[in-house]
Parts: sequence; C-alpha cells; structure tokens
Amino acid sequence: MLRIHFTAEDFADIRFAPHPAPLQEMHAALTTVVTRHGGALFAPWRGRVLRSLPATADPLADLVPAGRPPTFLDVLGDTMADGFEQIRATSPGIVRSELKRVYGTSTAPGWIRGLHGGDKAAWHMLRRAQQTAYDTVLAPVWSVVQDLHREEFSRYALAVAAHGAAAALLGLAPGSRLRNSVWEWPGPVPGRDVFLNGRGLLLLPTFHHPAGPLLQDVPGHPVVLTYPAGPGLPPTAERPTADASLAAVLGRTRLDALRLLAAPHTTTSLARALRVSNATASSHAAALRSAGLVTTARTGRSVTHRRTALGTLVAGT
Repeated sequence: MLRIHFTAEDFADIRFAPHPAPLQEMHAALTTVVTRHGGALFAPWRGRVLRSLPATADPLADLVPAGRPPTFLDVLGDTMADGFEQIRATSPGIVRSELKRVYGTSTAPGWIRGLHGGDKAAWHMLRRAQQTAYDTVLAPVWSVVQDLHREEFSRYALAVAAHGAAAALLGLAPGSRLRNSVWEWPGPVPGRDVFLNGRGLLLLPTFHHPAGPLLQDVPGHPVVLTYPAGPGLPPTAERPTADASLAAVLGRTRLDALRLLAAPHTTTSLARALRVSNATASSHAAALRSAGLVTTARTGRSVTHRRTALGTLVAGT
C-alpha cells in the first residue's frame, strides 16, 4: 500500500498538471509494455508497439534493468525538446548515483557509462532513442492524449468545486481512503510511505499505465503522482465524441436526464420524457443531486428538479 502523508500546508498546495508531459507519458507507456500491466486487454496494443519500435529505440531498455528507471528521466516538459533539455541539465553526480542505483553491482553498457561522463555521443543516442519511441508510440495519438488530459483536468476541477479537495483525491483512486491526513492507495502498489512535509503534490494523469501510480519523489521538490486515468485502454487515433465520453461517465439515461433538466421537471414529467418509471427517474435525479448537478424543491406533494450551474457546465448544453 502507498501512503502519502499530508501536512495542512500540503492540502493547500495540491495542483493538477495543466498539460500532459510527453516524456512522462512515454515512459508510462513503455513501463506498461515491459511489465505487461493491463493483461489481455492491453495485449493487442502491446504487440503492436513491440512490432513497430525500431532498433534505434533499443537503448531505452538499457536504462531500466530490472524495471528500475533512474529518476532523472522523470521530467514534466511540455514538449519532447523541453523534456530532454531538463534531463540533459541533470548534474553529473545525480546521473552517476542514479545509474549506480539501478545497475547495482552489474556492469552497465559502455554508452550508459558515457552518460555520466558527459559523452556527447551517448547523450545523442539517448535523445534519438526517446524521440524514436515517442514518434512510434505517442505521436499518432498525442492529440487524443491532450483531449483526455483536458477532460480529466475539468473532471477534477469540478469535483473540487462540488465536494472539496479530499473527495476529489479519493475519486482519482477508487478504493483509496484518507485517514488522519494520510492518503492510502490500495492494491498492488508496493508498500511505501511518502512524507510531503510542505512540498505539495502535483497530480498528472496517464492514459497508458493502468496499474497503480508512478511516483516522482525528489528531495526539495513537489512530489509528482502520475495516476491511471481515461477509459482503461490505450488511446487510439479514433477519438470518441465528447457526448460518448460523458455518457460513459454518467450513463446514457442519466446524461439524458441532466440535459432535460435545463428546464424544471417533476419526477413524473421526467419519467415520462425518459420513458422510465417514476422510481427510476427519482433515483437518477437523486444521483445527479448528490453530485451537485441538480437541485430538488418540494411544493406540497410534488417535487421539481432542475439543473444547477455546475450541471449546465458538465452537460455542455
């Protein structure tokens, strides 16, 4: 179980990355390929990636012996060029210590040793490998990743506005819980305690890694939590419509109810419009109300439901 320990200051300094980070998303994708996370659902995508990656991307495998990448690869640049420049700016001491950590007593390939020696050819090999992997795996779907990121950003912002930061955090990881200012992630996450101690937390969704969070914990910097998001399968170039995405979240009938409630409806008139029973219409209205998307007012024996401003923003109409 992963346990993230917050201070009061940290709760006030939870931020959501405004844009996806191409290098971080690519590393998440390659981690999924190597670890076989996602099982049979990801198998077709994994097979396509392995068949399509050219040999110029092979050096990346040398950087993750036993699946332990050096931390200096985890950067949040908005572009590949920006990300690589951040990596290249890593001090030789950190590069050396991280490569020693991931290799242990094993002998690293010569080009890896060249990285902490500042060898230009070694750094050029790394940059070419990263660019090749990005061009093969992410470039064809990057616009989709950007759309998904914006949707996740909006979903989180709405959850914070309607229910507060604590509830929004719990919504990112079903089954997680907050106990005494400690956010506990369940499941197959390795046991680990992370103390923010005033550094804050940056949330970054990934759409290529389905099995728990990836954590960047560099002393003196905000902790970056990369968490699984999206539809549960790797993005494809065929982007679902916004309406289909919203229906997948709310359910088709509930989305129809939310849109009907742009005008006030009684439970009976809502049921008639949806062609469902009064009990079903009441249940949908109650669920929407609990999310802050609908209000309900009682007049005598009748109740009237109407969409809130938040509901209008979510419905998009």
